[in-house]
Amino acid sequence: MIIDNLGIGSHQSYESSYAKWDGGKFRRVSEPEKSLPYSAENAYEDFRAYIIDDKFSCIGAKAALNGNLFRVGCYDEINTFETNRLLSHDLGVFAAEQKESATNYASFAAIFTGSKFENENVWERSLWAQLESLHELDRQKFEWDPSVSSDPENPGFSFSFAGTGFFIVGLHPQSSRVARRFSRAAMVFNPHAQFDRLRELDQYERMQQTIRTRELKLQGSLNPNLSDYGTQSEARQYSGRAVEENWKCPFSGHTKTAGNADI
Repeated sequence: MIIDNLGIGSHQSYESSYAKWDGGKFRRVSEPEKSLPYSAENAYEDFRAYIIDDKFSCIGAKAALNGNLFRVGCYDEINTFETNRLLSHDLGVFAAEQKESATNYASFAAIFTGSKFENENVWERSLWAQLESLHELDRQKFEWDPSVSSDPENPGFSFSFAGTGFFIVGLHPQSSRVARRFSRAAMVFNPHAQFDRLRELDQYERMQQTIRTRELKLQGSLNPNLSDYGTQSEARQYSGRAVEENWKCPFSGHTKTAGNADI
């Protein structure tokens, strides 16, 4: 898949490695017959092993991996011009895919193979800077998902891209939470609508309790930022760091701007 002339900046072309698990291996979504770069294939295999390992507590991600809407994308450095072009495209494709399928278990993992972070604070700043860059591209074409708040201090907040609310799970090698400790930096985008559907089916609370039970067994404690939806902003959970009580989110959502950049 070639990303060409996205209407933002230069007219350089970059190749997307947006892929899915298919037939016992990861394949490109748009061109399954075309092989993936070794670095991407290696990162995807490592991520799959990480998800299926008992140390990973989120059963929703495990279900997405076993289903038909688990997607991965490989990028070099976080929050660079090239990464923003590729990631904005791939995340937009994922948003469209999950809306068409309406599955209760969908996840997209953006893996940054060229980025390393010395501690959780550096990772947290980089995560929010990446989300800010995605938002700046997104608001040229899309409104914020009306089902969630754009205010990161609001208990109803959720990051929005391509008109879709997402709950973000940040992963990196230096995480203090074992379940968030992956060999590479990564951001997992989980469509918020699927949580609403699970609540309607009376399945969400049971899944949440299972995850927390696994987390307690794994580390002996729960992440202090965990909270039930609607009681505290989920922004506090995105990076995985146990943020301070008076922590302020370094992000602000804006309304759609003029222009028609195609992302």
